[in-house]
Amino acid sequence: MTRPRQLADAPSLTATVPRQLVHRAALSETLLTGWRRTGEDRFSVSAQWPRAHGLHVSSDWSAYDPLLVVETVRQAGTLLTHTEYDVPLDHQFVMQEFQVDTLEGKLGVGPLPAEPEVDLVFTDVQYRGRRPAGARYTAHVLRDGDRVATADVAFTCVSAPVYRRLRGGRTPDSVTAVPPPTGLAPAAVDRALPADVVLAPSADPDRWQLRVDTAHPVFFDHPLDHVPGMLLLEAARQAARLLRTDGRSPVAYNALFHRYAELDEPIWIAAKGGHDTDVQVVGTQGESTVFECLVGTAVR
Repeated sequence: MTRPRQLADAPSLTATVPRQLVHRAALSETLLTGWRRTGEDRFSVSAQWPRAHGLHVSSDWSAYDPLLVVETVRQAGTLLTHTEYDVPLDHQFVMQEFQVDTLEGKLGVGPLPAEPEVDLVFTDVQYRGRRPAGARYTAHVLRDGDRVATADVAFTCVSAPVYRRLRGGRTPDSVTAVPPPTGLAPAAVDRALPADVVLAPSADPDRWQLRVDTAHPVFFDHPLDHVPGMLLLEAARQAARLLRTDGRSPVAYNALFHRYAELDEPIWIAAKGGHDTDVQVVGTQGESTVFECLVGTAVR
């Protein structure tokens, strides 16, 4: 007679944190499962990475994309800012810098969803009155005790009234995005679906128009009045894939975000490099630089 599965054989019960704490609308895009304080301004955040994902797992389900690490670290910082530093849920976060380095060979997909731990240290919390107005934190992402990535992040946070003033009346309902032009072939940027291609060709082979599709369920998990940082980083990823024709893949991102990327004006992505390990990507809108990103690559 077959022995019934015992409770000790079953995985521990796990639930995600409230999605509002990580600024996500979909439970499926909420990666974090808990957190605890480990010292002054030190925390440990637990997460779960799905074995399949529309964007952040390779099409053959063999590897997690480094941008999944980025999103996990972003969510971890947002979670702690709300829960441990008492920033209200209606505050808006503005990313300034995001640097992440992943270790080669550490992001393979296993027979079960990965359950990484993120050790965070808030190193520079800036206060306006009694509440934080911005912070910098470092993160070490561990998987089964082994380090798989490190990150350094800086951001500011503003109240809803201040954000409305900063945005000058722009809201998700009042701004219409530029219609997305026809994109590149998905295989050229290591994507399976045309909807996930975020670059459209131009007359310059090293310059592309950003495709902004506000119906995309991952990049626009909820309505926004600007282009999200994760879409800009995906553009950097795809641009690096186009310049690297030697089998090297993006494994590190060092990004600076200079201003809001608006939905109703074209954004242009330019890239140079590709002859060594790094690709420099710059996003511009009108006469202004929106963001810069140095993408590190490695054989994977």
